[in-house]
This record gives sequence, structure tokens and C-alpha cells, in this order.
Amino acid sequence: MSDQPSEASRPPERSPEAGTQPEPRPEPQASTSTTTATTTEVARTTAPPGTPAGAGAPASGPGNPWQYGAGAPGAKNSAGDGVAARLRPPAPPLIRPAVLWSVLATAVLSALFLGDGLGVNLLIVAAPAALAAFFAARSAGRRLRPWTATWALGGLVLLAVPALRDAGWPTFLAVVSAFALGSLALHGSRSWLGVLIGSLGLFDAVVPGIIWGVRGVRARADGSRARWGTALRTTAVAVVLLVVFGTLFASADAAFADLLSGLMPDVSLVEGPWRIFLFALGLAGALAAAYTAAAPVRWDGITVSPGKPRGRIEWALPLIVLNLLFAAFIALQLVVLLGGYEKVRAETGLDHAEYARQGFWQLLWATLLTLLVIALALRWAPRGGSRDRTLVRAVLGTLCVLTLVVVASALRRMDLYVDEYGLTRLRISVAAMELWLGVVLVLILAAGVFGARFLPRAIAVSAAAGVLAFGLLSPDGLVAEQNVQRFEARDSAGIDIDYVKDLSADAVPALDRLPEPERSCALRIIQREVLHDDAPWYATSWGEARAKEILEKRPVVGDGRDCYRLGTDGVRDGYEPDDDGYDPY
Repeated sequence: MSDQPSEASRPPERSPEAGTQPEPRPEPQASTSTTTATTTEVARTTAPPGTPAGAGAPASGPGNPWQYGAGAPGAKNSAGDGVAARLRPPAPPLIRPAVLWSVLATAVLSALFLGDGLGVNLLIVAAPAALAAFFAARSAGRRLRPWTATWALGGLVLLAVPALRDAGWPTFLAVVSAFALGSLALHGSRSWLGVLIGSLGLFDAVVPGIIWGVRGVRARADGSRARWGTALRTTAVAVVLLVVFGTLFASADAAFADLLSGLMPDVSLVEGPWRIFLFALGLAGALAAAYTAAAPVRWDGITVSPGKPRGRIEWALPLIVLNLLFAAFIALQLVVLLGGYEKVRAETGLDHAEYARQGFWQLLWATLLTLLVIALALRWAPRGGSRDRTLVRAVLGTLCVLTLVVVASALRRMDLYVDEYGLTRLRISVAAMELWLGVVLVLILAAGVFGARFLPRAIAVSAAAGVLAFGLLSPDGLVAEQNVQRFEARDSAGIDIDYVKDLSADAVPALDRLPEPERSCALRIIQREVLHDDAPWYATSWGEARAKEILEKRPVVGDGRDCYRLGTDGVRDGYEPDDDGYDPY
């Protein structure tokens, strides 16, 4: 969708609040000044009696589609006062029937499918909500643009993670990221503040969206009561026929009854309040998305003025000193990166795991602080001419390259530590975070060469792509796979049953390769959760279904008494031994 709606494409409609006919459109003029005069004159001549002079004219001149209070004559600005109201375009046209039906479908599907867990049901609910936004945007004259399609498609793809993975933490990241991308698709932001606030801007449209929906339903119901009555009667007859004949067929054939019970949600009176809440949540969310698509807040209008430029010496000297410090540190790190374990022991006297743990977190913080330094340096960078631009690119480019080596050193330290003590959720998470920070640094380097206009959206895309890859790679499955491989490769390594038994169903294929009694001890808790879970098909992930199939073919054996010995024999692989034998890192 385009970054701003096309007013010319909006069909003239009667405002429910005004009670008057729409204003006639002035004919296109050859000059801006003539257009301004004509528009002002039309507004004066069509204003109702008693309207103050200038009330129908734009407050800040024509050509400003984000002007506050520029809606239809007599219509109230449902966004209220404040920053969002001043940045929102004129009030959208009355809600279309296609938008209303899509919003209603979203609410009904939310009440039916979202009460039993997360899975493919998120995609089922998101489809009509996306249609509602599409219909609303088309009625407001917005056009589909490449970045809008990118955000929207990325959000829908991220919702595939809950359908594939059982682990809750990558699912949470994927759902939050999908919401952020959907909000960006509706707002069309491109600046730093626009991308940051626009990813959460959908919350601002909840109340205006509900008001917009109520006004639209009221206005359309007044003129089409006969059609509404026909639609309600048709729906009621269809529901009665489905219930009567579905019940008869289900009682006549057990296979058909099982098919219906598997396809239809299990809704009981006890869950009534919860289902009503989900209905209201889906209704409000779909209305907010549709309203934002029709009248998005232009968050790009909020700008932060650049800082006062500093002199070359004042600006560059501290950064050059920082670059020299980075270079000195990296010169020593190259020994570790290229030399391996023996070099680590010879240089530090520590084994490789102790050395890795000693500095990973410090290097992660160094990477984060470097990004902050770059942001602040760009704010006060000298901007006098081509020499200043060359100086900024040289100093900050060198800092980015040196920081990339720090990122590589941190990842190498994590690799050494994982090789000794195994992989955990925390370790794979922080390693993924460090890797993404390296991608951000590469994007900053590219912005220094090709321009920074694309940088905010590129970083947002890289974050969403990282979350998607993280979920699709199945972190719990990777943790289990790495620990099982170490157990198979080293007879003395052991495996931390106390840790792997708490992984999700995504870990079952890897843990299934363990010998007994380790296999049964690792899978006992997961089997109890998977085989006794009666979640319907739409709330069951592919990881859960695969785990259930494996455990039904080969269930755990024994009564669990051997597991006490495996969990207390002092082998806590995956943790570095400490005074108390436990280390959460």
C-alpha cells in the first residue's frame, strides 16, 4: 500500500454525523493557488449556516494529507486529540460490507479456534483479518507497494512457526514479530522512529477502529434493515440444517462422528466467558487493522533534529582512540581464533571452556555498546562537505569492521564452551543474538556505501528473518541433537538428563536415539504431556504430532527408578561444575 491514501479515489459518501449531502468536488485547476482558492470557496459556500469562517478550510493549507481534523464535513475525528490525531489523515469512508464481514469472520474464528492453544489456528484467524485490512485500504484508495507486501508476507510466514514448533519461546518471538510486521505493513513507515513506533502503532487504532465500526454499522443498518433481516434468517436456517442433519449423520456412522469431532471446535458453556473475550479480542483487533489500513498514522512525521555538528578533531579523535583499542584487543584475539585449544592454554593457562566463559558476555556487551557509540557519533558527526563525509565513513567503517572481528571472537568463545559443556537454550539464544548484531554491522557498512535510506527497514527485515530462521531451525531440537551427538561421540561425556527432559516435543526425534535407560528417562515427561494432550488439530503443532507418532510406536520403558541414578551421579553435562555443582549458564 502506498504511504498515503488517495483522496481522489474515495467515493463521496454521506457522513452519518453531518446529515448533509457530500461537498461537490472542484474541477482540477492549472495552478496550486487557484486550486486553493477554489477549495476554500467551495468550503465556504457549502458550509451549513452558523459555521465559523474558515471552518471548512484546511488549517495548514492543501497538499497536507496528514492534517489533523481534515475529515469529512461535520464528521468528528475519532482519533481524538494528540500526536496520533495530528498525524492521521482525514477520517476514512464508511466501513464497507466486505470489511464488516471479514471483521465478523475474524471475531467468530477467534472465539472458536484460539481457546485451545496455538498452532495453525493463528493463520486461520489472521487470513480474514488481513482481508479486512485489504478491503479497507482499497476503499480508501491506498495502493499495494513492495515494502507493504514484504511486511505483510513476512508477518504471515512468521505465524507458521507456531504451526511447526512446539517450543513456547520461539513461538512467542514469532508471534510478537508477526504483530510488529503486520503493523508496519499497515502504516508504511520508513524512518527510524516510524519503523520503531509503527511496529506498535496498531494499539493506537483500537478505540478509533471500534468507533468507526459502530458508526458504519449504524449508518448502513438504517438504510438496509431488510437485507440484514434476510441475512440473519438465511444464516439461522443454515445453522439449524447443519446441526440437525449433522447430528443424524454422526449418530448413524461412528467414523463420520469422529471426523466431525476432530474438525469442529469443542465449545462448552463453561468456556462461555473465555470465548466471548476471544470474540471481542478478534473483533477489536480486526477493526483496528482495517481502520489503520484506511487511515494510517504517519509516524514518519515525528522527526528528531540532528545534533549540532562537531569539529573534525573533536569528533574523530575519541573514535580513533577507540579504534586503536579495538585493534590491540583483536591482535591478541587472532591467536585464539586461529590457534585453537593449545594456543589458549599456552597463552592464558586456562582450559578452553574457562577461557570462553570468561569473556563471552563482555564481548556481547561490547558489541551492543559499539552500536550505541555509532548512533551517537552519527548524530554529532561533522557535515560540512565531502571531506567530512569521507572522514565519517572512514572512522565509523573501521570501527564496524573491527567490531565484526569482536563478534567472531565472541562466537568462537561460545563454540569452545559448547564443545566442552553442551548446548542449552540460553547459549543458543545469546549466540543467535550476537550473530544478528554482526548482520546489523554489515548493514551499517552497506549504508555507508549505498546510503542510509534503506537502513531502518533493512534492520527490521533482518530481525524478522532472524526470528523466523530461529523458529524454523527448532532450537530445542538443536539443543537435543548436539547433546546426543556428544553423548554418542564421547563415552565419558554423559548427558544431562535433568536438563533435556524439560525440553519440548521438538526434541523427541533426537532424544529417541539415546540408549536405555537414558532414552526413557529423557522422554518420560514429554511422553506424559504429548500422549495425554487432547488439543484439537488446529492447536497442535507439527512437532507435537511427530513426537506423538514416535512415542506411540516406541513408548518409554521402566518405572523411572533408574532415572534417579542418572540425575544424581554427578554428571551434569551442559553445565560447568562449580562449588555447588550447578551453573545456570
